[in-house]
Amino acid sequence: MNKPEPLSILLVEDDDVAAESVTRSIGKSGLSIPVVWAEDGLAALNILRSSGRPGQAPRPRVILLDLNMPRMNGFEFLQTVRTDPDLKDEIIFVLTTSDDESDRTRAYHENIAGYMVKSAVGPQFSKLVALLQSYQGAVKLP
Repeated sequence: MNKPEPLSILLVEDDDVAAESVTRSIGKSGLSIPVVWAEDGLAALNILRSSGRPGQAPRPRVILLDLNMPRMNGFEFLQTVRTDPDLKDEIIFVLTTSDDESDRTRAYHENIAGYMVKSAVGPQFSKLVALLQSYQGAVKLP
């Protein structure tokens, strides 16, 4: 059995405390998953469109996306990614403070892989880390 190809994560989050918590939790878990942080949707698009350069989030990758951000929010980011032929197949999980049903429905209409509410993922994002660990071991990505 082949060892799964290592994932990278593009974390799209405007809250630097939350971004640091996610990055630290992944590091403490022992997972070898590099995390690239973008502070909003525009910065994330710049990273995605310059993939392949050193320091960028290489494929296979998962995007963790906050919804409420300045400049380009999560929904605007999702719409842009899903209409871009080079980016439309990106694996995106929403990680947000919003537990609003309309936000969840709207996000799933943009073909997200999952919707996580920050307050429900456990201390130090423990459920997120467990999800990423299982995902990396079980899913084969292009």
